[in-house]
Amino acid sequence: MRTRTGLVVGGCLLMAYAVVGALTDADLAPGGVLLFLAAVLVGHDVVWMAAVLTVGAALTRVPPRCRPAVRTAAITAAAVTVVGLPLALGFGRSADNASVLPLPYGRNLVAVLLVVAGTTLLACVVPVRRRKAAADRKESERPAEGRP
Repeated sequence: MRTRTGLVVGGCLLMAYAVVGALTDADLAPGGVLLFLAAVLVGHDVVWMAAVLTVGAALTRVPPRCRPAVRTAAITAAAVTVVGLPLALGFGRSADNASVLPLPYGRNLVAVLLVVAGTTLLACVVPVRRRKAAADRKESERPAEGRP
């Protein structure tokens, strides 16, 4: 409870600092700030939350033992994609300067996402195989019925 209170108070202080700083800025364009805040609100509540709720609904079909791994993979893939997609699409790349964004970001983004998917698959498959092997061992160790 103390941690939550401390975080709320800290967040309020940071917001107050930002508002005071914005109001005392001579170059502040209130229309631009309001447009930006509206875009962030729409982007978060309409686009991002709809995507999160859709993925969450899809995750209910995943077996319960795999849900934590799949949930972690989905969050990781979303974060990596949000950061890497602008580079993969080439935003900011200048045609006359080869040193700007010189790496194959699209290929690398796909490689990272495949590593995340492969790790998730292993996290779901390996425990299942271990449980089956342990159950088979227990079954083979049982004495046959009718024997003393």
